[in-house]
Amino acid sequence: MPVESIIARKSLGVLMHPTCIPGGRVCGTFGRGAKEWIRKLHKHGIEYWQFLPLTPTDSTGSPYSSPSSFALNPWFLDIDNLIEKGFIYISDKENLGPTNQDKDHFDFAIADNLTKKIGLLLLQGWSSQSEERKINFNKWVRRHSWVEDFATFVVIREEFNMLPWWEWPREFKIKNNKFLKSWIKKKSEEILIKKLIQWHLDEQWSDIKNFAKSRNIKLIGDLPFYVSRDSADVWSNKSLFSIFKNGDLIFQSGVPPDYFSSTGQLWGTPTYFWSKHKRTNFNWWRKRFQRQFELVDILRFDHFRGLAGYWRVNGNSKTAIIGKWINSPGKTLLNKVKKDLGGNYLPIIAEDLGVITPDVEKLRKNFELPGMKILQFAFDGNEDNPYLPKNIEGENWVVYTGTHDNSTTVSWWENLDYESQRRIKDEYKFSENPSWDLIEVGMETNANLFIAPLQDLLSLDDSSRLNTPGTTKNNWKWKLNCPLEEIENNIKMFSELGNNFGRSLI
Repeated sequence: MPVESIIARKSLGVLMHPTCIPGGRVCGTFGRGAKEWIRKLHKHGIEYWQFLPLTPTDSTGSPYSSPSSFALNPWFLDIDNLIEKGFIYISDKENLGPTNQDKDHFDFAIADNLTKKIGLLLLQGWSSQSEERKINFNKWVRRHSWVEDFATFVVIREEFNMLPWWEWPREFKIKNNKFLKSWIKKKSEEILIKKLIQWHLDEQWSDIKNFAKSRNIKLIGDLPFYVSRDSADVWSNKSLFSIFKNGDLIFQSGVPPDYFSSTGQLWGTPTYFWSKHKRTNFNWWRKRFQRQFELVDILRFDHFRGLAGYWRVNGNSKTAIIGKWINSPGKTLLNKVKKDLGGNYLPIIAEDLGVITPDVEKLRKNFELPGMKILQFAFDGNEDNPYLPKNIEGENWVVYTGTHDNSTTVSWWENLDYESQRRIKDEYKFSENPSWDLIEVGMETNANLFIAPLQDLLSLDDSSRLNTPGTTKNNWKWKLNCPLEEIENNIKMFSELGNNFGRSLI
């Protein structure tokens, strides 16, 4: 039976993280706003909604360095849904503290504070819930084995002022289960709160996923290749990672020196002990994929090249200059995931940006996975540039104007040198709106799927940029500061333009 690709025909999508959706008290939630967004996409024949990892973030707000590969971000919890269903009782929502509704950036501290208040309200209301609800909750916890460790990890972390786990007292650090058993009993209420939050997030997102399915909207999630050193995943499964029991790194991840960096990049995440993963039949990885496909229809696999081979650096190195390329068993793993899913294709988009070697390309093609092309990378004057529209061969690609890591197209254009602007104008007839011009260039390519970030549909500049790689301040905070009705015309224009290229379902 021939291998098929997940994206089989010309179509359109929009990239917007749920935090950006208007309507939540602080940021976007798994509530009415998300459903309204799906309605708008469906109404205008746009088939794909892409977002970043739905996991909790690190202290800088990044969902790519999460304390869990399996949990959901508590900021997404929709309080109106909890009130309507009788899980919490509150006479005045103003008692929940300040909101961020009238701003275009949200405050992480306010979001965290709201989560704490919702958690306490959930605990207060739990004893009066029906037996059926309690049974459903306990079944869910048993079915999701990661929940126990995650809830315990987060409560211990809070107990020790958010210190990383390798700085906890020894019995906590080494995860002495006999010792932890009695401690967990003492902290049963705090741990229950974390579990209840995850259960409700799961229920709310499941409702949104079903809503999207009923309107033929496909959800594209995102999975980082590596996991954070300071995570429940590593703390609970130390033997699977290149880490000593005390938390010191044996080996760490990164990329070697290149055109952009003379010392390479050091990421500080532990590499995988692939031999242990093989011996355990890739159980942890398969559960990780299984969890993701509970949540989304398609997964963008970040740093896909890591499945073919990875750059391994000693744990105590200060730069990524001295390291070694090590082969990864990606083919074996992906075959197992494909078998687990039981389909004739893998619903994965390979993030294959940057310098890609033949082994990575071979792995992608072996599973007919769509690769990625970023138009903002295309116009350096090199006629062989693989991102140039004329060099995008075949249809099995997802083309973007830019991603969450790029400037918005308006600011990208403003920062281009005069010569590059002139060259692009000559070839592509750019007008006074570079954002929409680049969108049209993307739609014209052979690629089956074209995706634009919402900021480009709205022709916004870098004051609305989501992330600037290599920086840790003022990222991941942007949100839409107007009702979705006010941007519907932009969504409609995107759809109508797409229709000229056979991409929208209107």
